[in-house]
Amino acid sequence: MELLNGVETLVSGIHHHHRTNAKRNRLVRSVKILNSGNHEIPRKCLCFDLYDKLVPYKKAWSWQKSIVEEKKTLIDRNQDCADTVILLQHSPVYTMGTASTEDYLNFDIKDAPFDVYRTERGGEVTYHGPGQLVMYPIINLRNHEMDLHWYLRMLEEIVIRVLSSTFSIKASRLDGLTGVWVGNQKVAAIGIRVSKWITYHGLALNVTTDLTPFNWIVPCGIRDRKVGNIKGLLEDGEHGMVDDLRLIDIVHESLLKEFSEAFQLQIEKQTVSDPNIL
Repeated sequence: MELLNGVETLVSGIHHHHRTNAKRNRLVRSVKILNSGNHEIPRKCLCFDLYDKLVPYKKAWSWQKSIVEEKKTLIDRNQDCADTVILLQHSPVYTMGTASTEDYLNFDIKDAPFDVYRTERGGEVTYHGPGQLVMYPIINLRNHEMDLHWYLRMLEEIVIRVLSSTFSIKASRLDGLTGVWVGNQKVAAIGIRVSKWITYHGLALNVTTDLTPFNWIVPCGIRDRKVGNIKGLLEDGEHGMVDDLRLIDIVHESLLKEFSEAFQLQIEKQTVSDPNIL
C-alpha cells in the first residue's frame, strides 16, 4: 500500500463550528460504558474526539495511516497496543474506493465541485461534509474477531443501535449492500481497509448533512435508492424542527456509547497535542 509521506499538520485545516453555549448542553464527559454482564477488564481505546470540528480529508487520511503504521510496528515487536478511534467531520469532499469507477461521478473529475480522493478503502464514491459524523476505528482485530464480515456487521450494528436507542428509528441492513438504511434511504456509509488485522477508514453517519452534493454522484454506486439524514427522518416524523448543533451532540454521544459497548472497550479521551498533528 502506498502511504503519504509523513503526517501533515491538522491545526491549519481544522475549523470550529460556531456555537452558542446557552442554546445547547455540551456533552463531553468521559465515556466508560460497558456491558454490565461482562466482568472482564475491558481493553482501553484511545479516543481523539474532534466531532465538532471540520478536518480536511487528506490530513485525516494521513493521520489514520500513521497510527496504523505505529500499531503494526508494536505488533511486529510483540508489544501490546491500545485500540484507537477518531471522530470528526470533514470539509466537503468526495472519496472513491480502490476499485471505484468514474462512471458514478456526474461531473468531469477535472472540474469537480470539491476535491476528489481515490483511497485504499473498499466501496464506491461517497460524499463527506459538515453535519456528517465520521468514525474511524483503528483497532486490532486480533483482540476482537479476525473476520472482516463480522467487523462490517458490527459497524452497521452500532449505527442501528444509535438510531433505535436514541430516536426510536427502526434502521436495517439490506442483503448484499453494506451500510445502514431507514426504508429506502441510506443514512450511513461504511468503507474499510485492514492491514495486518489493523482496521482503518470506517463509517459516516448523516446527521444534519446537506444532501445536495450526493446528487452529483451515484452514492456507493447504488442508483435506485436515496440518501437520507437523521434530521430529515426526525422532521418527517413527530419531532418537528430540530436544532442542528444539539442533534450533532446527541448523536455523537450515542455513537461513542454504542461503539464502546459493541467492542467492549473503555473510551479514554485524548488531547491532540503532537506538534506534527496540531
